[in-house]
Amino acid sequence: MTSEPRELQRDAERTRAELLAVATEVFAESGYSGARVDVIAERTRTTKRMIYYYFGGKEQLYMAVLENAYRGIREAEQQLQVDHVDPVVALRRLAELTFDHHLDHQAFIRLVSIENIHRGEYIGRLDSLRTLSRPATSVLDEILARGRERGVFRTDVDALDVHIVISSYCVFQVANRYTFGFLFDVDLTDPAKRAHLRQMIGDVVIGWLTAR
Repeated sequence: MTSEPRELQRDAERTRAELLAVATEVFAESGYSGARVDVIAERTRTTKRMIYYYFGGKEQLYMAVLENAYRGIREAEQQLQVDHVDPVVALRRLAELTFDHHLDHQAFIRLVSIENIHRGEYIGRLDSLRTLSRPATSVLDEILARGRERGVFRTDVDALDVHIVISSYCVFQVANRYTFGFLFDVDLTDPAKRAHLRQMIGDVVIGWLTAR
C-alpha cells in the first residue's frame, strides 16, 4: 500500500497551516480592509490561486484566521489541569495562563480589536465559535464550584463575570500598549515588568473572589 496519499495529505495540512499563520500576521498588521491576498501569497511563496483553492477567498480566509486564533486560547485553557488543585491556586493559574497567552499571541488581540471595529460582522458568521468558547466558562465553573464548596469564594459572582475581568486586564496589556505607553511612559510588554503584571491579575481576581 502506497504512502503517497498520506504524504499528500500532510503536505496539504502543512500548506494550509502556513497560509493561516502568515494570513494571521497580515490581517493583524493591516486589518481586514487593508490586507491583500497578494501579500499573503508573496510571503508564503505561493499563489492567490492556491489560497483560493484552500479557503475560497479573502473573506473565508479571514474567518478561518479568526476561528484559528480563538481556538488557540481555548485549547490552552483546556490543557490547564485544575482537578485536585486548590481552587485559589487553580484560579490564579488560569489568570496567569490567559495573561501569558495574550502577551505571546499579540496578533490575536489585534484581530479581536479589528473585529470589534467591524462590529463583529465576520465573527457573527462563525457559529462554531460559540461552541468553542464554552470551555472558557466551564473551566471557571468547575474552579468556582469547588471554591464555594470550601467556603473560600463568594457566591454572587459567576464564571462569565470572572472571564470578563481576566480578559479585560489581559487584553488591555496589548490593545492599549502604545497609547497607554505614550501617556505614562511605560512599556507594558517590557520583559522586566512581566512577572509583576502577571501577578497583579492573579491578585486582583483572588482578592475580589475571596472578599467578604
